[in-house]
Amino acid sequence: MAFIRLTVLYTALILGANVAAADFAGLEALRDGDMRKLVFHKEPKVSSTFAFFDENGDEITLEAFRGKFVVLNFWATWCAPCRKEMPSLSRLQKELGGENFEVVAIATGRNQPAAVKRFLHNVVADELVGYRDPKQTLARYMGILALPITVVLDPDGMEIARLRGDARWDSDSAMAIFTEMISGQ
Repeated sequence: MAFIRLTVLYTALILGANVAAADFAGLEALRDGDMRKLVFHKEPKVSSTFAFFDENGDEITLEAFRGKFVVLNFWATWCAPCRKEMPSLSRLQKELGGENFEVVAIATGRNQPAAVKRFLHNVVADELVGYRDPKQTLARYMGILALPITVVLDPDGMEIARLRGDARWDSDSAMAIFTEMISGQ
């Protein structure tokens, strides 16, 4: 096990990745409950430069979040599991959001701005911004084929983990994982 961990660390250093993103073994040990579905990649993957829209209708890219760990959640107003997990994503943002961490929840597909805003308010997810990807350009590029799917990006904008399906993002396990990521930055 130690050999594998050292191999991953050495590879990440060669690729210029930071140690926090490469030390997945420690983070994997913190997974419990729904967080067991969070799969860390062996190597960070390039994310997208495609634009999506903020709540004002202005184009934005993931580059705007560079320097932060990002929990990038793809969802839709019609998605029942999305409705279930949104409040916990909002609480995660409220608890950890700031200079080093951000929850970015993107409504993908034909979700009108007013419907997105109403949805977030109705499910008590007011800490989240109503981002939209109406043509699913970003979602398609990132291989989002079902909803919800959540991708974790490191401060360099590289995808380091992915979770398919809904989860309780404010669980003790999730808080421990993301607090450890932030502190290792």
